[in-house]
Amino acid sequence: MTRYSRDMRGYGQARPAVHWPNGAKIAVQFVLNYEEGGENCLLHGDEASEAFLSEIVGAAPWSGQRHWNMESIYEYGARSGFWRLHDVFRSADIPLTIFGVATALARNPEQVQAMLEADWEIASHGLKWIDYKDFTVEDEATHMREAIRLHAEVTGEKPKGWYCGRCSASTVNLASDIGDFDYISDSYADDLPYWRRHYTGKDQLIVPYTLDCNDMRFATNQGFNSGDQFYAYLKDSFDCLYEEGNQGQPKMMSIGLHCRLVGRPGRIQALKRFIDYAQSHDDVWFARRIDVAHHWKEHHSPQWSALQPSGMEKADFLKQFGDIFEHSSFIAERAFDLELGPAHDSPVGIHNALCRIFRSASKEERMGILKAHPDLAGKLAAAKQLTEASNQEQASAGLDILSDEERTHFTDLNQRYVEKHDFPFIIAVRDHNKASILSAFERRIENDSEIEFSEACRQVERIAWHRLHALWDQEDG
Repeated sequence: MTRYSRDMRGYGQARPAVHWPNGAKIAVQFVLNYEEGGENCLLHGDEASEAFLSEIVGAAPWSGQRHWNMESIYEYGARSGFWRLHDVFRSADIPLTIFGVATALARNPEQVQAMLEADWEIASHGLKWIDYKDFTVEDEATHMREAIRLHAEVTGEKPKGWYCGRCSASTVNLASDIGDFDYISDSYADDLPYWRRHYTGKDQLIVPYTLDCNDMRFATNQGFNSGDQFYAYLKDSFDCLYEEGNQGQPKMMSIGLHCRLVGRPGRIQALKRFIDYAQSHDDVWFARRIDVAHHWKEHHSPQWSALQPSGMEKADFLKQFGDIFEHSSFIAERAFDLELGPAHDSPVGIHNALCRIFRSASKEERMGILKAHPDLAGKLAAAKQLTEASNQEQASAGLDILSDEERTHFTDLNQRYVEKHDFPFIIAVRDHNKASILSAFERRIENDSEIEFSEACRQVERIAWHRLHALWDQEDG
């Protein structure tokens, strides 16, 4: 079997009913990334200079050399940019979350003291502002443990949140293993927090971050060329999410900042304009990331369906889904071998997988499935020999309480239909009542057999749809 680990479904159409504090229509969360003094530098024991997120276009690492210009750009963030941002957010009375690189925090005690006095959250941004994609799991774990230790030593307490940024495929699992974090932000997958089931069975809260509402785009290709572009993008994002909040679907807006980028005079004014704009709206919750995490934990506990097809053993899979297509377990057997993942752990998802097998089956196999279906109100129903699903379906349309005249009429239609098309009349009775079933019966009996074969196959898929939804309702009910 093949299993696909990425979750492409998320909340799907059933997004949670979010109630931010005081009925806020949107949660706005500013992050200030503090990396100055934690970047790649020979003074920090690294092999080359930094080349990421600076004013130097096309910067490349200088192997074995210090890059004086690059270093001074990062120094600007600590010496000037931080204090400019500090004044802006203190004046606006908006709380920040700091994503603090532990070694950078250790090299900047006055800034750390200012963060603490402002009651800003200081979450962990890793040990060093370097790329972890090529680290071994063991070496990355060592860095993570040291980041937590040094963070607590410098700030006075362990970090409650984690965001590495330049992470590896192992980072989130390691953070779930090692950190005991209230939240992890190494994800850009949603506009709302969500729970992730760790392989140990632990439920880890993810509070996604952003790379689009982020001043890093001042230093990347196809990014922001001016403060006006930055402001316009933030405003449009805010307006969209605020409108969704007005429609009863509140979301979270993350905004990522860097001292050396938006802390420049030519950019800070755009940020101030956006803050003024956001504060001009009612029902906006300006929160630290830890506040969002605590709210989510209190009001949105992990909700996992009792049915997880992608995680089932084959015997359990066949037991649950073997009869969804009437007396045709081969559909489920073949579906089990598909590339199933979290997107299939729902009625819609597993219906799609089963239907793929049904549609790719030979015509003879599909005909066999059609013939496996019972007549409507036929002999099997009278003898109470229907499957439980078929019995419930026919009863839902009142086909179990027919008058003698109605039963005779159904018997006649069944016989005529089979004689013409060589398979029983099939209709998703849960979509109908007795009268509409009879109307469809009388209309479709006149169809060409090829047309009717296609229609019967569509109805088989619709019957499966209803059966799967009923199964989920029963299991989760």
